[in-house]
Amino acid sequence: MGKVRPKKHLGQHFLTDLNIARNIAESLHADKCRATLEVGPGMGVLTNFLVKRNDIDLYAAEIDDESIEYLNKNLPELDGKLIEGDFLRMDLKEKFPEGVNIIGNFPYNISSQIFFKVLENREIVPEVVGMVQKEVAVRIAEPPGKKEYGILSMLLQAFYDIEYLFTVHENVFNPPPKVKSGVIRLTRNSTENLGCDEKLFFRIVKATFNQRRKTIRNSFRAGFPQIQEVHPLFGERPERLSVEQFIDLTKWAEERLKIHPPAGTKSEINKK
Repeated sequence: MGKVRPKKHLGQHFLTDLNIARNIAESLHADKCRATLEVGPGMGVLTNFLVKRNDIDLYAAEIDDESIEYLNKNLPELDGKLIEGDFLRMDLKEKFPEGVNIIGNFPYNISSQIFFKVLENREIVPEVVGMVQKEVAVRIAEPPGKKEYGILSMLLQAFYDIEYLFTVHENVFNPPPKVKSGVIRLTRNSTENLGCDEKLFFRIVKATFNQRRKTIRNSFRAGFPQIQEVHPLFGERPERLSVEQFIDLTKWAEERLKIHPPAGTKSEINKK
C-alpha cells in the first residue's frame, strides 16, 4: 500500500519533517508512567521515533481505516497495540488503569475536545505532548491577564503545568494547513482536588468566559440571580483572574448557595 490520502473531514495534516517529529517524540519525559498513547498516528512519522524509545510502552489510537491498513503493514512494532476507533469515545480508565501519557499531532478539528478528555481523565494522565493549531497552543499556555487566556487555559492550568515548546511552520505538512502549529507539554501538577465544589467551579468558569467582554458581576448575576451579595472580584473580567481567585469565588458562591439555593431545591428538600 502506498501513501495515505489526508482526509479533510478528519482534520488530517500529515507531518513530513523528520527533525520536528524527532523533537516532538523527545519532548515527552514519560517519568510518571510507561504506557503512552499516540492519538492519530496517520502514516506513523512521529510513531517511528516513539517506537524506538525503550522507556515507554507505545499504543496508538487511529480512526481512519486507510491509516490503520498502512500502519499494520509498515509498523509491525504496533502489533496488538494499535487501537482502532475514536479516541474521544475511548474509556481510558478501563484501558489504562495504571496511567497513560498522551502524545500526538492532534487533528485541528478535535484538539480542544482532546484536551477536555484529558481533563476528565486527569487522575490517570500525568503528561501530554501535543501539536495543535498555534492559536490553540498559545491560548492553553497563556497566563492570566492575557487576551488569549480562556476557558481551556483556566481549566487545564488548574491541574497541569503548561509549557509552550516550539512553533511549527505550515510548509512541513501534507497538505499544508493555513495556519502555523505549536507544540505544548502538559505535566500534571500536585493538585489532587481544588478544595471547592469542582462542578460549581467549572460552571462559574464557563459562565464567565462565555461572556468574557462583561465583568464577572454581569455574568455571575445571570447565572446565579438569587445571590445578591457583592464579591470583591466582581469588577474584574474573567481573563484577569487566576485559578486561585476562581477557587475563592467558587467557595464564596458555595456558601451563599446554601443560604439561597436555586429555585425548587428547597421544596425538594422539604418533601423528604
